Amino acid sequence: MFYREAGDFKTSYVEDSQTFPIAFDRWRYYAVLAFAFLVVPFIINDYWANAILLPFLIYAIASIGLNILTGYCGQVSLGTGGFMAVGAYACYKLMTAFPDVNIFFIVIASGFITAGVGVLFGLPSLRIKGFYLAVATLAAQFFLVWLFNRVPWFYNYSASGQINAPERTVFGIEVTGPNTEAWATYLFCLVFTVLLAIIARNLTRGAQGREWMSIRDMDIAAEIIGVNPLRAKLTAFAVSSFYVGVAGALFFAVYLGAVEVGEVFGIQKSFIVLFMIIIGGLGSIFGSFAGAAFLVVLPVALKLVGVDLLGWPTDIVAHFQLVIIGLLIVVFLIAEPHGMAQLWRVAKEKLRLWPFPH
Repeated sequence: MFYREAGDFKTSYVEDSQTFPIAFDRWRYYAVLAFAFLVVPFIINDYWANAILLPFLIYAIASIGLNILTGYCGQVSLGTGGFMAVGAYACYKLMTAFPDVNIFFIVIASGFITAGVGVLFGLPSLRIKGFYLAVATLAAQFFLVWLFNRVPWFYNYSASGQINAPERTVFGIEVTGPNTEAWATYLFCLVFTVLLAIIARNLTRGAQGREWMSIRDMDIAAEIIGVNPLRAKLTAFAVSSFYVGVAGALFFAVYLGAVEVGEVFGIQKSFIVLFMIIIGGLGSIFGSFAGAAFLVVLPVALKLVGVDLLGWPTDIVAHFQLVIIGLLIVVFLIAEPHGMAQLWRVAKEKLRLWPFPH
């Protein structure tokens, strides 16, 4: 009853084309942001931060990045884990080379470095697409992991080959290092997630987003009507890699604190992020959040139910998780290719017409 457009008038084109034209939508998102910034930091603890909130925020950034490339521009990529490794190692080298630079700017710079690498590996997309592009990005994944493992300069010639995040502060509060507080790391990641989500939302709704979607839908027709495929594809790779690089930098510096590239940023990381956007919804910023939330909460929920309540062995629960994910991917690809985001859209449309939904 309260979710209606009646009486919600617009007096300008700007108001009518805003991100959330329905007032109830705007106030709902304002309430979520207020709760996230003003309530969660006071009730968070280490378990909630490390098990759910930090992985969710970081994976949401990576999912948005991959969704821009795959969901909006139609360029299939299996190299997300490798690009996250680029962001992580760029962050590590910048932190050790410039100890006086604020960690916020180091994370941003890591994203730009990853964007440059992404453009380089995105060049084959000008000639190949589909399965062949997926294989090319898979090759990039393996090459980047091999590079960071084999070149000692990237891990500062450490005997173990592991990189460790030095201590860094923001406004005098430690956000990386061994003595961080859960609320501080949460807020640091939350700021990045909110800012990048807003930027992505506006990019995909603007002229750049329309170029990406025209390339996705039919690249030959897009070129005929004046879309430059070179610029569209490379900007998609650049923006996507920037997001993934920021996620990799946060994953290393804020969440884990220490990284060994083969174990953390292997091919399984690429598939995890890909599964997030498939389940959440291709071509949807909300779908990126929904998919990240689902795949972060699922193992925690299964552990609580399967291991703690039912007493099942841990390995059985882990295999059951893979079965659920695989089943959901098949179901969504067949029944609802646009994922959880489309289910959310349909639910909202029915609510707007309630009690007479079509």
